[in-house]
Amino acid sequence: MSTLENDSLRSALASTPRPPRASAASAALTFGWRGMLKVRHVPEQLLDVTITPVMFLLMFTYLFGGAIEGSTGEYLDYVLPGILVMSVLFTTVYSGVALNTDLTKGVIDRFRSLPIAKPAPLLGALLGDTVRYLVAGIVIIVFGVILGYRPDAGVPGALAALAVTIVFAFGLSWVFTTLGLLLRSPSAVMNAGFMAIFPLTFLSNVFVDPSTLPAALEAFVEVNPISILATVSRGLMEGNAEAGDLAIVLATAVALTAIFAPLTVRLYRR
Repeated sequence: MSTLENDSLRSALASTPRPPRASAASAALTFGWRGMLKVRHVPEQLLDVTITPVMFLLMFTYLFGGAIEGSTGEYLDYVLPGILVMSVLFTTVYSGVALNTDLTKGVIDRFRSLPIAKPAPLLGALLGDTVRYLVAGIVIIVFGVILGYRPDAGVPGALAALAVTIVFAFGLSWVFTTLGLLLRSPSAVMNAGFMAIFPLTFLSNVFVDPSTLPAALEAFVEVNPISILATVSRGLMEGNAEAGDLAIVLATAVALTAIFAPLTVRLYRR
């Protein structure tokens, strides 16, 4: 090989200064932006956080409002905070579905080979999902206002209820990311997720006052974390939320994160 060829080869292979390694926060935000780009390219992914919540609110308000409260207006005041909770929590199942989809397609293997903090893709994906929770909550509140709902605590109360619901949803989403790494297919994750979230949601005070239920069922509904979250959401919108209930909701979100986030990271690394 000639000297010129050697020089050309050395020039081509010469190492340039290595760029600084991305921080954990920067990597997580990048993966969060990846989730936003997926939505931009496939806008249909937002149907579950836009059309579905509106359908639930319309159906329950106008089909059952007169029978339960005697007035659709009064029932709207009761059910809207509950529908807000339900719509956001249903969306958490898709965190596990999306993670399992990346896993089955081999995308996770590529992420694990990158020189980044190992939990960054997981945390980034959940940060991106948080935007979906925000969209679902805003759609419910805005559409409720169009139908005539007026929170006594005004805009600050509605925003506070939305914020607490999103914090709880963030903690719950770690449960479904764990499922996403344990089960074999996205459809299995979706089925298992909704089998868990549906009974907890409907056996709560989202739709009816627990005092109208049989004693045994009422006792379960009263301790159901989703019931407590719905109660806090109503209280914040009405301006009379109890600090004890709010503490239980936040403590539950922290506990779910503390238990399932390390478990998810461990499964991810394996």
